Amino acid sequence: MSGSIQETSVAECDFDVFARACPSRGTLEHVTGRWGGLALSALYEGSLRFNELRRRVDGVSEKMLSQTLQALERDGLVHREAQPVNPPRVDYELTDLGRRVAERLLALIHCVEGSMDEVLAARARYDETRGAR
Repeated sequence: MSGSIQETSVAECDFDVFARACPSRGTLEHVTGRWGGLALSALYEGSLRFNELRRRVDGVSEKMLSQTLQALERDGLVHREAQPVNPPRVDYELTDLGRRVAERLLALIHCVEGSMDEVLAARARYDETRGAR
């Protein structure tokens, strides 16, 4: 039964992000880390050069963005295209897998952004009862 739904489900069960040694945990960290989610979401808009991406993801250092993109490229989420021109031009874009992941991240981002009135009200109530920190 090659390619059956049952085989696919069993293969998917072989990975458990809650298990310390599972490789899916590292990928999840790359995707949900401070800069990974923002980089993937920004690239969902289209291919960007390194400095364009750095400007879009406000606050990220060159070093952190470079490390983040390397991790995402290694995980197969981002494609890096170096153009042999002077000065060098490097473009980044999402792979098909990266697009699927970014779509889900964007849904979460929109949910959070759309809920900020509730979040800010909850913070204010918390700070009132426990003292501002």
